[in-house]
Amino acid sequence: MAYQNITASLSPEDIQEIKAAFATIQAKLPFLVTLSAEERRSLFKMGDKRLSFVNTSLIAAQSNRDILPASFDLEEFVRDYQLATNLTELLIGLRQLTEQVDDTLMAVGSEAMSSSLTVYDYVKTAAKKTPGLKTIAEQMGEKFKAIKSKPAKPASDS
Repeated sequence: MAYQNITASLSPEDIQEIKAAFATIQAKLPFLVTLSAEERRSLFKMGDKRLSFVNTSLIAAQSNRDILPASFDLEEFVRDYQLATNLTELLIGLRQLTEQVDDTLMAVGSEAMSSSLTVYDYVKTAAKKTPGLKTIAEQMGEKFKAIKSKPAKPASDS
């Protein structure tokens, strides 16, 4: 769908229900871990290309149990593989949702910023003749200068 002006709102109840859904997701995934940067660097990575390798390894292990040492936990290998494929499927959906939320936030933030600049122009103009607006115009001007002086963040390809 092409981007159009966004006219929407979230009620406090909607926000609470969404947060409850997040909590439900976390409750259904109590085994989730948080890795340090060092731990992330040190672990084997199983991306799309390696998934095929792991799948073939699993088939080989299941078909040739006699070549594996008794200490090899084949059932744990199966559970790890199944969980990895299930989490991959969930992650794809979460990334799509995150991208949509991020894009919508960027679009609606841009709309709000555009409206703010229009208001700022009107306040600056009106401040010349309307008592009490000079202070607001100056405050807005200072905040606008602070925004303009910050370097633009490069677009991320996450």
